[in-house]
Amino acid sequence: MWAAGFMSGTSIDAVDAALILTDGERVLDFGPVAERNYTPEERTILKAAVDAARKWAWTGPQPEAAFREANAVLTRTHSDAWQQLIKGWNGPVPAIAGVHGQTVLHKPPVNGARGSTLQILDANSLHSELAVPLAFDFRSADVEAGGQGAPLAPAFHAALLQNLGDTRSNAVLNLGGVANVTYRSADGNLVAFDTGPANGPIDEWMEQHGLGTHDKDGRTAAAGRVDNISIDLWMDKPWFDLPGPKSLDRFDFDATLARGMSLEDGAATLTAFSAESVAHAVRNFADRPDQIIVCGGGRRNPQLMRELGARVPCTVKSAEDVGWLGDSIEAQAFAFLAVRTSRGLPISWPGTTSAPAPITGGRIID
Repeated sequence: MWAAGFMSGTSIDAVDAALILTDGERVLDFGPVAERNYTPEERTILKAAVDAARKWAWTGPQPEAAFREANAVLTRTHSDAWQQLIKGWNGPVPAIAGVHGQTVLHKPPVNGARGSTLQILDANSLHSELAVPLAFDFRSADVEAGGQGAPLAPAFHAALLQNLGDTRSNAVLNLGGVANVTYRSADGNLVAFDTGPANGPIDEWMEQHGLGTHDKDGRTAAAGRVDNISIDLWMDKPWFDLPGPKSLDRFDFDATLARGMSLEDGAATLTAFSAESVAHAVRNFADRPDQIIVCGGGRRNPQLMRELGARVPCTVKSAEDVGWLGDSIEAQAFAFLAVRTSRGLPISWPGTTSAPAPITGGRIID
């Protein structure tokens, strides 16, 4: 069936939308993609919801006003992305849409205590706007079963790798606010987990200095000097010693790491740290992949890609190098997961989220 998918990541820069043809096991064709950028005002409202959620942290009354304003933004912007997506589309009306929502809080399980995750979305309002069955709330079932609730794209990554027809070991790296990797060994075994920070601390660093929402083309980092001593100290944090699967909240690593550094050196060091955390993960795979394919916004940061190339012990390619659309993979993934949800197929496994068994997730409004 043709399915639509939508993603708004922790970088809070845009709603990405995509159409794919899939049975939930294979990817048979790709349709159009769309991107609806957030205005500065919309981004402020969404960031306020994240700030309110972090202050709340599941203690006391939920910040309903902040969430209500954010949900209105999400409904409007997702509807706009939908209109862009289907404008000029001559194929059938999508049979289902998968929507991730906006993550405002994520707490992984610790020492046997169950974790928590929250993606805000007014699913009923958005369903009314799209007028097709809507799959949403993909993470809760995994978390309730004791899993990490993240990452969820590995099922789709595996289908993309299958289409490449390559039987070697491969890894797919998504560089959003947080970095996550899907590793498929040569024998087909699938492992996935968050590797550490990606764009989040870099973006925050630039914003703190009044220089926009991100380090455009990695220019600021390229002008700085990497403080490798600081990176060694940061890599000593216990989280990096934990085996996967594991997950992070966007703010578990933030721009305060670089406090006291110059603008350029801070950007350079945060960028190198993101790359080193990926390299650390890859070095600890039992069977190192032959290549790592990079998707997400971070692949458009040349300095981050250079750091990855210098530190990761295998070939680094961008999604476009293998014929993928790197900006749209997360949206395509949630279209894929929507179809899996509609068929009652698992969307997470012990090797991808540490769930105790394969978990079917997501809820559907018909």
